[in-house]
Amino acid sequence: MPVVGMVGGGQLARMTQQAAIALGVELRVLASDPGDSAAKVVSDAPVGDHRSLPDLLAFAKGCDVVTFDHEHVPTEHIRALEEAGVAVHPGSAALLYAQDKAAMRERLTEIGAPCPPWRRVSEPSDVTSFGDEHGWPVVLKAVRGGYDGRGVWVVGSAEEAAAVMSEVTVPLMAEACVRFTREIAVLVARSPHGQGVCYPVVETVQENGICTEVLAPAPDLDPADAAKAQRVALDIATRLGVTGLLAVEMFETPDGVLVNELAMRPHNSGHWTIEGARTSQFEQHLRAILDLPLGSPAPTAPHVVMANVLGGTEPSVYPRYLHVMAHDPAVKVHFYGKDVRPGRKIGHTTALGTRLAHVRDRARHAADYLAGVIDE
Repeated sequence: MPVVGMVGGGQLARMTQQAAIALGVELRVLASDPGDSAAKVVSDAPVGDHRSLPDLLAFAKGCDVVTFDHEHVPTEHIRALEEAGVAVHPGSAALLYAQDKAAMRERLTEIGAPCPPWRRVSEPSDVTSFGDEHGWPVVLKAVRGGYDGRGVWVVGSAEEAAAVMSEVTVPLMAEACVRFTREIAVLVARSPHGQGVCYPVVETVQENGICTEVLAPAPDLDPADAAKAQRVALDIATRLGVTGLLAVEMFETPDGVLVNELAMRPHNSGHWTIEGARTSQFEQHLRAILDLPLGSPAPTAPHVVMANVLGGTEPSVYPRYLHVMAHDPAVKVHFYGKDVRPGRKIGHTTALGTRLAHVRDRARHAADYLAGVIDE
């Protein structure tokens, strides 16, 4: 049976292990620490540095394919793996567009994908001219390295832009601040021989730059608009040569959808698929990178809601776990094997059913109780 190597030992690799077991696939994980989330459950989890080419080459030996649970491996190292004959999915040519936001915008603009106005900026005057042309406030983004709201600054004036740029040393880009109705996401998978599948469009609820809930399918979304968003995502996967999963985060606006971000790996917006779809995103990613026939993305219930569990002030959530199980035996809870820290994603809950409001209340109640936000 094939051996898949996943660079990164976070919760995405941990949940991929569950899918690998059922598929009969051996998963290896390159962890940064023995205490990493996935290293606790994967037997073959050598410790290494994803920024070290020797560590990556040593890890890749014995793997049939190498993939990633984050985007932080240097692009030049991924190219070196490919030049050494390692099968890497997604490949460096595609993954670049999930690593470099300016390169992503340039490529998406080139292929005609709907995007907000944007520009590379290096001086405060660049931001000023952009804001004067496209309106204030302006969103400044780190070209590389930002996630979960990090590396993003909303500035309302030239003075605020100058203050940010005086403290930030990484390359930046400016984007128009989109007046969106809500945020949605489309998860697609594409295999090396070109088969593609698309999951239902979901609504993502963000608080302080962190996704707190995912509603599947996105409620009250016109079927024609949903189909258009899916076509955009599938076209991006094809035109960029993505292999594996691609999550396309979008803004829904009165004039249509705009692409916000790309992720080429299992994604927070797809955790609902573990119980809520015929094929979970983790199994689908393995199928895709191994060039196996892709599984059905069909949902298992009319409504599925995933709620992230964020760490609170209590160091242990296990005593609360008992009460969540007793209160609603149908709610599923996934823990990531992480130490509790305030605001840190330590797990998620999933509820399924026929009435969205009821399903959402159940998932949210369980997550809030586990986090210590509520006590009853």
